[in-house]
Amino acid sequence: MLRLIADRIVYSLLRLPSGSPVAEAVSFFIYDSMKILILLYGMIAVIGFLRTYLPQEKIRGWIGEKKEWGNFFASLFGAVTPFCSCSSIPIFLSFIKAGIPLGIAFSFLITSPLINEYLVVLMLGFFGWKITAAYVVSGMTIGVLCGTVLGKMNLEVHLVEDLLPQDFPGTQEAASSGFRARAVFGLREANGTLKKLWLWVLVGVGIGAFIHNFVPQQTIQAVIGKTGIFSVPIATLIGVPLYGSCAAIVPIAVVLFQKGVPLGTALSFMMAIAALSLPEAVMLRRAMKLPLIAIFFGITTLGIIFTGYLFNLLQPILR
Repeated sequence: MLRLIADRIVYSLLRLPSGSPVAEAVSFFIYDSMKILILLYGMIAVIGFLRTYLPQEKIRGWIGEKKEWGNFFASLFGAVTPFCSCSSIPIFLSFIKAGIPLGIAFSFLITSPLINEYLVVLMLGFFGWKITAAYVVSGMTIGVLCGTVLGKMNLEVHLVEDLLPQDFPGTQEAASSGFRARAVFGLREANGTLKKLWLWVLVGVGIGAFIHNFVPQQTIQAVIGKTGIFSVPIATLIGVPLYGSCAAIVPIAVVLFQKGVPLGTALSFMMAIAALSLPEAVMLRRAMKLPLIAIFFGITTLGIIFTGYLFNLLQPILR
């Protein structure tokens, strides 16, 4: 439905030429902006509604009891959610506002775009079950380990103050009232959060639309294919700022692999595009300070690079 609306705006209202890079970029921008803003509003409203039933003290208590498994469960939840790096942010912010520890929330934010059913189905078709299974395991491992490391660094001080976990005015009143009062509380919380984030979302998606439609694929393939032993970190660093859907990422990794690029190098490039992106960093800037964004991107990048080298070593077994 959203894709149809975006296409009608681009081709019927704006009358842009079909198939042109500008038309594709504008369609991408409109579709992703609507998708992320609706998801952001909906998730914050639902979490706000549920928080009237589950006070933060109970949430923190439950997490404290399951703390040793928190990163695993967050990573597992991320693996079954069909979101890209930018679409995962609304749920990540909902976790933070609900008082879930930062490291556990990061495990979700890392794993959610790395693994989803669309990507798994595409990989099964292109790479086979061995490589796909190894990819899923490695993606969850990156999410769990990186989230654990980030959680132990006491980085909460770098969160933007007005998005820190807090008991918002009216929580207790809504909790003691009926369904309608709880629903209104959730909607008010969603309105307040959306007012703080909408501009950052549009800027981030705008950057993503430009990168997605104007960065030449052939140039990337040429650079990655000629870097030898340094191909894994270079492929990862090239992939980090890029932004694309699973349908676009997997075929690029397949082409790289078919052209003789080692398996781990091709997959590390795909992982970097999936898990991290410049638009994601722009959106996260509203929720966290630059040092935290840099640490999050740095640790996740190192995890992807290590995994890429591991896949290169295991390539003879996995093929």
